[in-house]
Amino acid sequence: MNTIKKIQSKIEEHFSKINFDKNPTELYAPIAYTLNQGGKRLRPALCLMACDMFGGDIDKAINPAIGIEIFHNFTLVHDDIMDNAPIRRGKVTVCKKWNTNIAILSGDTMMTIAYDYIMKAPVAVRSDVFAIFNKTAIEVCEGQQYDMNFETQQNVSINDYIEMIRLKTAVLLAGSLKIGAIIGGADETDAEKIYRFGVNIGLSFQLKDDLLDVFSDEEKFGKKNGGDIVTNKKTYLYLKAFELAKGRTFDSLWYYFNKYFKDDSVKINGVKEIYEELKIKELTQQAMDKYYRQALKYLEKIKVNESLKSELKKFVEKLMLRES
Repeated sequence: MNTIKKIQSKIEEHFSKINFDKNPTELYAPIAYTLNQGGKRLRPALCLMACDMFGGDIDKAINPAIGIEIFHNFTLVHDDIMDNAPIRRGKVTVCKKWNTNIAILSGDTMMTIAYDYIMKAPVAVRSDVFAIFNKTAIEVCEGQQYDMNFETQQNVSINDYIEMIRLKTAVLLAGSLKIGAIIGGADETDAEKIYRFGVNIGLSFQLKDDLLDVFSDEEKFGKKNGGDIVTNKKTYLYLKAFELAKGRTFDSLWYYFNKYFKDDSVKINGVKEIYEELKIKELTQQAMDKYYRQALKYLEKIKVNESLKSELKKFVEKLMLRES
């Protein structure tokens, strides 16, 4: 059984061997720039861990795992264009460092490269892997569209939000696990259980991100708190607060999210005070814990020795305890 450290090392080794030093430079340099920023490499790690858990050879899953990570980074490049975002992972976004047209074209190329890697899945399961990847890719786009819709939509419910993050974030974690499981030899029932495990981990993971944006230690988080508050992003915290707020508290909350402030800290501090009054941090943590517990129930039902699940359990536990 491979350790998390060994799996992450294998992923980085493979990324280091991909050569984007070719022409036209304007097309490939942004791809290298994006992929060299690292990130958590969460999705390929889950893919390889699932393969390993079912007794498969992770070398047979490495190419699809790399394809999944390239696809994930493609979505970030295009998301930054849509959001007109200046910073990603502490660095200037591709659309700002180069321009929008280059970001679109480089992103499109990344998507095509991702398909190349996906198609290197073992022949016996290639069709299944391709189908899972395609379904996942479409759902991620659906999630992004819902997220954009929410920017102007007034009547967004918590259920709407959970469905949006299921599509935009959770299904890619779940798809990564299912692809790895299938390559590893899992049967249809267990492959579906690990997919459900991934969906619930993904929901908990995104709620943790929502929480960190408001309540994290800024030094550990690597950026200032309150970005979601400043942009009026309809996160779980935002929606829960509006669901619970009454009277003057509701009026204050509405005021902060509907008035322009020269100093962002006034808005951030005002909203945080209301969140604290309504115990939004604790309620978000409860929702996270609910999805995490549900995930573990699916993992428990998978028909492999408990010892083979240990690395995956440790990995997701670390994700839930992260501070950045």
